[in-house]
Amino acid sequence: MTTDVQVHVIDDDEGVRESLSFLFEMSGVTSTTHADPAAFLELAPGIASGCIVTDVRMPQMNGLELVRKLRERGVNLPVIVITGHGDVPLAVEAMKAGAIDFLEKPFKDEALLDAVRHALEDTPSVDGELQAKIAALSMRERQVLERLVRGAANKVIARDLGISDRTVEIYRAKVMTKMGAESFAELIRMAMLAGISVENG
Repeated sequence: MTTDVQVHVIDDDEGVRESLSFLFEMSGVTSTTHADPAAFLELAPGIASGCIVTDVRMPQMNGLELVRKLRERGVNLPVIVITGHGDVPLAVEAMKAGAIDFLEKPFKDEALLDAVRHALEDTPSVDGELQAKIAALSMRERQVLERLVRGAANKVIARDLGISDRTVEIYRAKVMTKMGAESFAELIRMAMLAGISVENG
């Protein structure tokens, strides 16, 4: 990646900011760090290029609110949100609001660098292997996955599809295996990146 494009890291945790800044520096990526999302919002309209990496859970303003406020101000820089396990629903909401990706802690350095590379591309593309995995799902597996992405509980999916809770669990496990997802959060992330709808209906 070229060094004239910056990654803007927004996190209230100084240790996280320093760690991510070091990671990007070692990878040849210039970055700046911001402790206060509200202060960054004031600067954002003047930023012409680059991408944003932000934590979801911050005391002043969460990542979802930040994404919404950026879009309201006409700032369309790609946003990657970092989330803890309990913040996955919030990360999904942030993607609905306009974030392009989310990573669940703890994540591998290369996973973040890959996400940043995609964010900095002029025309980000969905990985062909990921699309192939989605295409390999059976119709029922796809139906279960779509409902999981929308946040439906197993019992709701079972009622909706006319199958048992246990059958939903089996399909969910099969989908995890076929997609190569190590966690439920990773499965949701992969599905959303592949364009699986997060809207009801």
